[in-house]
Order: sequence, then structure tokens, then C-alpha cells
Amino acid sequence: MQTLDSSQSKPSPTTEPVIYVHNLNHYFGSGDLRKQALFDINLDIYPGDIIIMTGPSGSGKTTLLTLMGGLRSAQEGSLKILGQEICGASKKQLTQIRCNIGYIFQAHNLMTFLTAKENVRMSMELHDEFLDQDMDAKAVAMLESVGLGHRADYYPENMSGGQKQRVAIARALVSQPKIILADEPTAALDKKSGRDVVELMQKLAKEQSCTILLVTHDNRILDIADRIVYMEDGRLIKDGIDAAAKMS
Repeated sequence: MQTLDSSQSKPSPTTEPVIYVHNLNHYFGSGDLRKQALFDINLDIYPGDIIIMTGPSGSGKTTLLTLMGGLRSAQEGSLKILGQEICGASKKQLTQIRCNIGYIFQAHNLMTFLTAKENVRMSMELHDEFLDQDMDAKAVAMLESVGLGHRADYYPENMSGGQKQRVAIARALVSQPKIILADEPTAALDKKSGRDVVELMQKLAKEQSCTILLVTHDNRILDIADRIVYMEDGRLIKDGIDAAAKMS
């Protein structure tokens, strides 16, 4: 099986990548149970890119996404997020990196005992620079930008799947992160709701000049991507907009 050479990654002579991956390997387990999950991954992602990562289940997409998100330390090779090396990083360093990243998940992961406004506000409370600002007003303004200003005081149980995912997008973007990582954000949504959600992510991210990396099996949304990367068996097989052909 051929893997993608790093020279095929998008060239950018004047801009440093926000995510730099070089010869990255990752393993689960130890001893006789040790199993390699990622093999020699090379990938550069630049400011403002909208990248879709696709491929079969079990191909390593979510593992790579969690490493990029600072949710675990990389093991072999180099993985730099905003210039910070993740390989061998301490828990404190990983926490600092996560402050620059917004996360959107398939299950939206809203706190059911908090209103939409409180869920969005909670994201700002993790950042010192917002503590002396009117976080309620900012949360409502962000909800208005995703079309849910009138639902600010609603609890998740009283919202549709598409509305809950919009709240999750507002929560991810309200602190103006430099990177958004989204794992199957449309999987639980119908065609129209899923399309609305990714177009909203695209619009708001472009307005805030942040980078989006979106893992999906949904071939209905591939056209929003600047680039599509295709993974298979823990390897990056194809990088480029034509990788969509792999889905057919």
C-alpha cells in the first residue's frame, strides 16, 4: 500500500502551518498487546484551511484528531500545534494547547442541566481574558449568529438535533479559537440540518479566520472543503480535493 509523501502536502512558502505532522506513529496497548494505530503520517494544515478527513471506520481518523486536539500526547515523530510540539508534551502543555482549539462532536456533548446560553458561556469561563467581560451578552450574541438567539434560555431537551449542534458550534467558536476540530458533526442529523450545520461552521470560521479539520463519512458535505485527506488502515493515502473520488 502506498502512503502519501510529505512533499505532496499543500505548499506554503510564506505561512507557517497551524498543524504540522511529520513521520507520526502512534500505538495502543503495551507488550504483546501493543498495536500500531497510525503509520508515518505527514500532513501540513495552514491558517484558514477547511480540511475534511475521510476514510473507512477504523482507519485512524479519530485517533489522529484526538492527538491534534491535545487530548493525548503523541508518541513518535513530530506533531506541532501552533508551533508547540505535542510529542512528549506534559499535561500542562496539552492543557495550554487545548485553550486555542474548539471541539465539535457528533453527540454535541451539551450539559443537559445548563441552558443554551450557559453552555456557550461555560466555554468562555475557561479563558482568563473573558472573565472581566459580559460573558452572558457574548454568549447570546454568539447564539444569535447561529440563529438561536431566541433559544438562549432553552435547555437541550427542548431543542432539536440541529439546534443542539448549532449550540455546540456556538460554544466551540465563542472563544475565537485558532483551530476547530469536528468529529462526525453531521452524523446524527438529516440532510438539510447537516448541510446547514457545516455551512454555518464554514461561514463563522472564515469570519474568524480559524482553521477547520472535520472528520466525516458524509459525502454530501465534501464540497465545503479546501482539501480532502483520505485515511486507510492508519495511513494517509491521499491528500487533495480529488480525494473525494475515494468516496464513490
